[in-house]
Amino acid sequence: MWKPNQSGSNSPSTPEPVRPTAPATPSFEPAQARPAVGAAAPAPAAGEQATIGKSLVVKGEVTGSESLYIDGKVEGAINLPGNRVTVGRNGQVAANIVAREIVVLGKVRGNCQASDRVDIRSEGSLTGDVIAARISIEDGAFFKGGIDIRKPSADAKAAVAEPAKAEA
Repeated sequence: MWKPNQSGSNSPSTPEPVRPTAPATPSFEPAQARPAVGAAAPAPAAGEQATIGKSLVVKGEVTGSESLYIDGKVEGAINLPGNRVTVGRNGQVAANIVAREIVVLGKVRGNCQASDRVDIRSEGSLTGDVIAARISIEDGAFFKGGIDIRKPSADAKAAVAEPAKAEA
């Protein structure tokens, strides 16, 4: 009978290390599984955007390589070339913005430079100069500043054509 107790204690001891390991592993695995599943996440991440929520205040420079939705306050500079910056209805931005596309639903104080377009929606307010290929200002929107429409291909052609004309 002594042997069955030993084998009985061995049997429970074998599952016991597995049980503590199993609960510890699941508590860590979900955290690890998310990055591991991140292999699938980057595909949707290309369409997703980072968010600065209502209660957040950011002071300084915001840079990166993904789109950004701002519903809080940002002071400083926003540099996201090739991406979209959306200032939500609750968003208050006191910064110069450089992006591919800028959509203003809230308040922006600063210059905006977009390689593609700037949209100021009816609820939006923009005080500052705009440099973009396209601009859209809806009825009811507030805008105070200058507009410089630049087409990237036209600028490159003009820069090449002007020196040739100057030499001739």
